[in-house]
Order: sequence, then structure tokens, then C-alpha cells
Amino acid sequence: MDFKKITEQESNYNNLEQMTALELIQHINNEDKTVAFAVEKSLPQITKVIEVATELLKKGGRIFYIGAGTSGRLGVVDASECPPTFGVSDELVQGLIAGGDTAIRNAVENAEDSTTQGWIDLQRRKITTSDIVIAIAASGTTPYVIHALKNCNKQKITTACISCNPKSPLTLEAKLPIEIEVGPEFVTGSSRMKAGTAQKMTLNMISTATMIRLGKIKDNRMIDMQLSNDKLVERAILMLIDTANIERQLAEKLIQKYGNVRQALNALQ
Repeated sequence: MDFKKITEQESNYNNLEQMTALELIQHINNEDKTVAFAVEKSLPQITKVIEVATELLKKGGRIFYIGAGTSGRLGVVDASECPPTFGVSDELVQGLIAGGDTAIRNAVENAEDSTTQGWIDLQRRKITTSDIVIAIAASGTTPYVIHALKNCNKQKITTACISCNPKSPLTLEAKLPIEIEVGPEFVTGSSRMKAGTAQKMTLNMISTATMIRLGKIKDNRMIDMQLSNDKLVERAILMLIDTANIERQLAEKLIQKYGNVRQALNALQ
């Protein structure tokens, strides 16, 4: 197999410790500018994942992100933001990380090297063929996620992945691979940088586009968002004023009564 781990290749920059703070961040910024273009090349792959995920969710399925380290944390973040943003159940999009919740804040030794725990973690969530599992690994070589996908494939569960190394073991295992080649990192091997940014951008696309296609956005507004603080209540009031062309006093009463923009709009019809 012709596989090169680009994420581990030598940085294009040397003697970092001799650079000024401004020089360091200028170089980092220049590298970051390339990430969006790398993601752009993978839009057809990302589109396929969104289309499949949307159809599965329409039929009662769920999205599972699974990863280790930075990749796992990014999946957990994206999943955790879906309920407040789109008003969906916290069961609909779930993030699993090698080492469990402890690993969100602290490194768990050898967790990503397990060839069995990923599948065990999915089974604990009662994974079914209605669901889609999206593995996230910059290297594309993490045993925790590769073997989770192997078991999913055996059980005819839809599999996808986000990796930054083309032709990696993970991308070859996933039925719907997303490969984003961001090149060597500024700090050699530090895939929390460009690779992490690429993964975050891709996860934003997957969750946002899927939720829009499920009807969770009206025009360009989050009408199903959870009103969990004063800022969001104010946003909901202004959204209602603008969308329904009503006075603020009525908007405030409707939001106070229904606690939800969609329900308030429905009450006006």
C-alpha cells in the first residue's frame, strides 16, 4: 500500500525557538490560510456523508463521532453543540472519545491503542444499522477508531471518516472516507494545528448542513435553538420581531409563553 503519513512529515520551518512571537504567529497564520483550500478539495466527499447522514436521520438514525485525543475532543464538541443550536435531542449526534469523558480534559494512557474498546463503546450506545459512525483521526492509523469501523462494517452499519492522510488504513476501512491533505504541521507532528482546524471545519459542515436539511433552520435563523441564557432570549425576541414583523412587547410575551421561536411563529399563524 502506498501510504505516507504526511501529518508526521518534517515542518517547513526550522529553528522555531529563535523566532520572535510575531514571526511565529505570522508563519502559523500563513499555514492556517491553506486549510480552507485543502477542505475545499474534499467537498464532494463531505457532501456524500451529509446526504447519507440526512437520510439515515430522517429514518430515526443517529450520528456517532468517534476519535481519540484532539480528534475525539473535536467530535465531542460538535456533538454537544447540536442540542442548544438546533433544539435536537442529545441522543441524535453523539461524540465518543477513547478513554471516555476523562479523556476530554486529560490524556488517558494507551486509550487510542485499543483494538476492542471503540466497538465496545459503540455497543454501549446500542448502535444499529440505522446509524452512521464517523471516525475522526488525523493520522488515519488510530487502532481505536479503525477497529471500531471494522466491526461496524461487519454489522452493515454505515461508516465514514475524516483523516488528513490519503490512503490511510482508516480511509480504506471507511465506506465514505473524507481525506483532507493539509500537509506538514508548523510544529512537526502537532496535528492539533492544521489537521485539527480542518477536522473542525468539516464537522461544522456535516452537522450544520445535515440539520438544515432536516428542517432545523428557517431562512438563515436558528428557530429551534434552546433559550438557555439572556443573550439567546434576546436573540429569539429580535428574531421573532424581524421574522413575524411584530412589536417587541408581543414578541416578548410569545417567547415567555412558548420558550421557543418555532412555536411562537406557529402561534402567530
